[in-house]
Amino acid sequence: MLTCRMCKGRALTQFLDLGFTPPADQFLRKEQLSEPEVYYPLKVVVCSDCGLVQLNHVVSPEILYRHDYPYESSMTRTGYLHWNEFAKSTVDRFKLGSNDLVIDIGSNVGVLLEAFKSNGTRVLGVDPASNIVRIAEKRGIETLCEFFSIDVAKSILADKGPATVITGTNVIAHIDDLDSIMHAVQLLLKPEGMFIFEAPYLVNLVNNLEYDTIYHEHLSYLSVKPLLHFFKRFDMEIFDIQQRDIHGGSFRVFVTRSGKMPVSPVVAQLLKQEEDMKLYSTEVLDGFSAAVQKNRQDLLWLLRSLKHENKRIVAVSAPAKGMTLLNYARIGLETLDFVTEKSKLKIGRYTPGAHIPVVSDEELLKHSPDYALLLAWNFAEEIMNNLSEYRKRGGKFIIPIPHPRIV
Repeated sequence: MLTCRMCKGRALTQFLDLGFTPPADQFLRKEQLSEPEVYYPLKVVVCSDCGLVQLNHVVSPEILYRHDYPYESSMTRTGYLHWNEFAKSTVDRFKLGSNDLVIDIGSNVGVLLEAFKSNGTRVLGVDPASNIVRIAEKRGIETLCEFFSIDVAKSILADKGPATVITGTNVIAHIDDLDSIMHAVQLLLKPEGMFIFEAPYLVNLVNNLEYDTIYHEHLSYLSVKPLLHFFKRFDMEIFDIQQRDIHGGSFRVFVTRSGKMPVSPVVAQLLKQEEDMKLYSTEVLDGFSAAVQKNRQDLLWLLRSLKHENKRIVAVSAPAKGMTLLNYARIGLETLDFVTEKSKLKIGRYTPGAHIPVVSDEELLKHSPDYALLLAWNFAEEIMNNLSEYRKRGGKFIIPIPHPRIV
């Protein structure tokens, strides 16, 4: 029997079923196309006890992250500026200096740590993807190729001493055994140290119909109510929350040991907002599910109408969220000629499930299709600006979320 990842309760109710899909970041090489592909259930439940929204099936992190992981953080200028603001504002606010150690869990290629380092702190990354760790180390960011754990925390403590700040950006929602992570965080943090993490905020996901951000790496869909209960179990508390525009609407959560910092009124305000919108009610969550199904129908109707007019359609950008959209809506080569990307880790491969070829962004101008389905809609403005020449030549973009529309 599945139990809640945060409170261990058993009262879990399913409200959304996105079918069976392959892991969203498993882009295939040509020789893998003839091999079997494993699909896993993508179903979402809510815990009636604490309110945590979560997947009810866990794919092994060894499968998701260890081999050939193709995600590089901050491939956009928007992302790059975001991580720099995160580091500078944290250093300035908490007066961090050259003696302070910042550790990033799931540090990827080290963009956030690079910003902390340039702002004068010591840094250390922890990430399980060996190909990604090699890129980080080439950038001069010391990184342990490990899953963050109590043993890793003990090793860091012996080698580097305690951390003033531990960060986790778009990683806490990816972890199944959150209790062990918190024990490791507690061990590694100085008495007055802070755990600061970012994740997509469930309120934005529901309000803006961001169902494509649901995939196997994202085990939890975080909000204030369950987090308050969770940290209390570890004698820790949230003392501040900042809302951020990145990734379709995220929140940055500041946690420390109970009583160490004054608690900002914004924490109670966001909790009340969740209550006022009845975020955890059957009525709201079932309404979200119905809207997801309608979005799929509307998008398919639009794409099929365009194909019926003999229009050529491709997709632009191949983020993990785009793979949820393509696989849930069953959009494949019958609709899209190819997907363009600027990440070298994905170009030359094929999308999981639909097996659509991934090519460089330059191919968009070379082929000048009539329409481009914008899968990274959260960076729509920047991507459309970068591809302004395509628009000058008459190309149009389709933005699928929250409602399919042509730009």
